[in-house]
Amino acid sequence: MINKDTIYLLRECNSGTKMAVYSIDEVLEKVKDQKMKDILSASKTKHETIGDKLHIQLQKYGDETKAPSAMAKGMSWMKTNAKLAMEDSDRVCAGLITDGCNMGVKTLYRYLNEYVAAEEEAQDFCRDIIKLEEHLAEEMKAYL
Repeated sequence: MINKDTIYLLRECNSGTKMAVYSIDEVLEKVKDQKMKDILSASKTKHETIGDKLHIQLQKYGDETKAPSAMAKGMSWMKTNAKLAMEDSDRVCAGLITDGCNMGVKTLYRYLNEYVAAEEEAQDFCRDIIKLEEHLAEEMKAYL
């Protein structure tokens, strides 16, 4: 029998990785510092890799991936463009990424606590993404 909590958690984790990739893409072309670009590109690749694994898991359960909501993407786009219109700098980009990481961590912990019956593998994916987000936020501190 398929555990609904597992599917729900996998969906939310997959959506989170897609949102992270989208957010990184939004600022990546604006970043001037090469080391910061490298950090963001590496994190984007890690998010994509986990997202691919999540997609495979969802297919295994006969389910589909979940895209981030249009509202979340729209709000992210508006915030990014408004802040960068006022000041186009690596500091602003680092702040936007840090805010996104913090939101991601908060949201993923909420889902981890909500879907307590999810299989351990799904919970491990969630914890891995949380660690990835925390690590990226830590790396962005040097640019704030």
